[in-house]
Amino acid sequence: MEKILVATQKPFASEAIKKIKEITDREGYELSLLEKYSTAEELKTAVADAEALIVRSDKVTAEVIEAAKNLKIVVRAGAGYDNLDLDACSAKGIVAMNTPGQNSNAVAELAFGMMVYMARNKFNGTAGTELRGKTLGIHAYGNVGKYVAQIARGFGMEVFAFDPFVPAEKIKNDGITPVKTVEELYQTCQYVSLHIPANEQTKKSIKASLLELMPSGAVLVNTARKEVIDEESLALLMEKRTDFTYISDIAPDNKSLFEEKFSDRCFFTPKKMGAQTAEANINAGVAAANQIIKFFKTGDETYRVNK
Repeated sequence: MEKILVATQKPFASEAIKKIKEITDREGYELSLLEKYSTAEELKTAVADAEALIVRSDKVTAEVIEAAKNLKIVVRAGAGYDNLDLDACSAKGIVAMNTPGQNSNAVAELAFGMMVYMARNKFNGTAGTELRGKTLGIHAYGNVGKYVAQIARGFGMEVFAFDPFVPAEKIKNDGITPVKTVEELYQTCQYVSLHIPANEQTKKSIKASLLELMPSGAVLVNTARKEVIDEESLALLMEKRTDFTYISDIAPDNKSLFEEKFSDRCFFTPKKMGAQTAEANINAGVAAANQIIKFFKTGDETYRVNK
């Protein structure tokens, strides 16, 4: 009987664990839980005899992989997977997967919640602005980007998107205007919502030289990863442009500097909250369990992210 380990420093909701257990019991797999652990050693010990591993934002390092002698598959319950050492997984013949789309609506709703909050001056009683009629750029038109675009259209915003990996016709069919370059997106849109992954090509790619192209009253919304922002460059830009606002679900490393200098033009959630809804929590956990079962039973590798 294969053992599936769910290892989460921030545990799944109890309903998610209940559903995961129903799946594993029905299919004849052993389920083991490691919740609220505090050290990598605890994870290494727990994963030593597991054939499958489900994590959230937990770090699956080369050391963890080395300790997992029987591991065949690891699934990150969520879209981003930069917490998985893909090279280490590949070297050991371990399949690494994510669960794209399961958290998308939750992240999109958070992005808009933050936009409304800042447009209305953090609800401080003063007159704010409206989103209707404003231009919104979607930087990367994946699962989250599509949901953000749908919500934006409901708000009456004019929506543009840049994604070199998505055909322009597909974007047009959703009622969104595609643009050919990232520079055109930033030049055109007062609001830009970031949905790019953090990798060697994108880290620190969002910098002043790009952001300064944005029109007056610019607002950058980041529900992706903090690593894609050139924080030093952004801070310098915000000193120069007093009309620029930065909203993020991931507090920057120099958070105190931003809050000290630009307190009325920045907002950061207390912790990464994009996927923090009951629905997303359950959806991602259940999807991870189902993907593991399919992999064991049929060899399905649909959502594999390593080579």
